[in-house]
Parts: sequence; structure tokens; C-alpha cells
Amino acid sequence: MFKLTSLNLNGIRSATTKGVEAWIAATAPDCICVQEIKAQAPDMAGRFEVLAGMKGYFHFAEKKGYSGVGVYARHEPSDVVIGFGSHEFDAEGRYVETRFDTPARKLSIISAYFPSGSSGEMRQEAKFRFLAEMHAHLMKMKGEREFILCGDINIAHQNIDLKNWRGNQKNSGFTPEERAWMTKLLHKTEPTGGIVDVYRLLQPETTDACYTWWSNRGQAYANNVGWRLDYHLATPATAALARTESIYKGEKFSDHAPITIGYEMRL
Repeated sequence: MFKLTSLNLNGIRSATTKGVEAWIAATAPDCICVQEIKAQAPDMAGRFEVLAGMKGYFHFAEKKGYSGVGVYARHEPSDVVIGFGSHEFDAEGRYVETRFDTPARKLSIISAYFPSGSSGEMRQEAKFRFLAEMHAHLMKMKGEREFILCGDINIAHQNIDLKNWRGNQKNSGFTPEERAWMTKLLHKTEPTGGIVDVYRLLQPETTDACYTWWSNRGQAYANNVGWRLDYHLATPATAALARTESIYKGEKFSDHAPITIGYEMRL
């Protein structure tokens, strides 16, 4: 069984003070994809290059204290791809792809952090540009290799993916346009077929238990007023290998909860 976790850390230094490294060591995933590390290469040197015995591969933002993604893996990848070729967004540290290729299979494990548009109209428009570029990238890659993209997508796709869906239909993360993008990505009539939302493959109707993010305002976490923003998105053949899923809420390492999927395969 290949155990793959995704977690938005909301700062790697903050998350480690809250026990995330001990939790990773205890749960022992084969890979963990992390987002919002909020650090640069000098900050990571020595202390965070290896986490719970796993070596990390990173894409840092040019802006200090902002964004940044990584993949920690027990197995050495055959190749690492930094960024997805976006002139606008690669400077923001939003995509790292680790490849585990063999003569029989081409497989990528990707950590991605999609933009939020909640700060205003300009960032929402940037988010739409990012989504257009990412869709084209994933469709092209899907024709070439198997992959699992893990990350904070910053979109709740369906009504069952957030608590207060009626009141959020005009808010970033649940706009009709963002939801339509997700529907298109997952639709099987795409030229090479759709990408699969792996959690929903295993749990097609779960609602309150599916949330992975809670606002820091009010008592959102205590009252489970959450959103499902963190995903495993996989090519169909790889998604079909998914057997187990869990969202861990026993400890709070950041404003997101880690989501883990077990796949019946080996790297």
C-alpha cells in the first residue's frame, strides 16, 4: 500500500512547533505533499530539508514568507520538476512535481497550492488565469503520464463540500465559475478523459466529515463550519487503485487538516 498525505502547513516553522513532525513519523506516509511552507531555501537548510526521515523537494516563492510547496518522500525520485511553466505564477512557488518513473510506468506525485481570490477582485482574476493555465497543463500531462496532484485547491466543488453553501455562492472558492472549472476538469468527456477527485471516488456523499479547512474567525473549527479545499486529483487508472481515505482532526497543526489516501501500488 502506498500511503500519500497532503497538508497545507500554513508555515512550516509554525506547524512543527505544533507537533506535525511527530505525527508524520507516527503515521509514516510514503510521501507527504505540503503547501504554504512560507520559507525560502536558506530557512529550510539543515532543519527542514528532511522531515520525519523523508527528504524534501521544494518550489519556493520569490516573495519571502509567502506560499511555497514541497514533497517529502521516502524514495528518491527519478526527476524533479519545479513549476509548471507559467510565466506569471511560477514565481509564486505553487507547483513541484516529483517523478517516480520505471520502464513499466511513468508516475508523478505533485504538490500544488492554488491561489486564493478572497483578498479582492484582482486576485480573483489572477486565480481564474491560474485555473486556465493549470487545466491546460494537466490535460497535456494526462496524455503523457500517470499522476496524483495533492494540494490546497482553494475550491469547494459541491454543496456538500462546505457547511454554509447558500451564503457563500458569491465568495471566492465557491463561485459558479470556479465550480464549473472543477466540473470540467473532472468530466469524462475531456479529450483524454477527466481527472478523478479521489476522495469523492471513495466517499461520494460525505459532508460534515469531509472538511479540511476552517476559518480562524469565530468558532468555525469548534462548530465544524468548514470547507473541503484539499484534494487528491489523479489520473483514472491511478485513482482506481485508491483503497482508504482519512482526514485527521485529532490534532490541529494549521488551519487545514491532513488528508491521506492509501493506494494499492508501490513506487
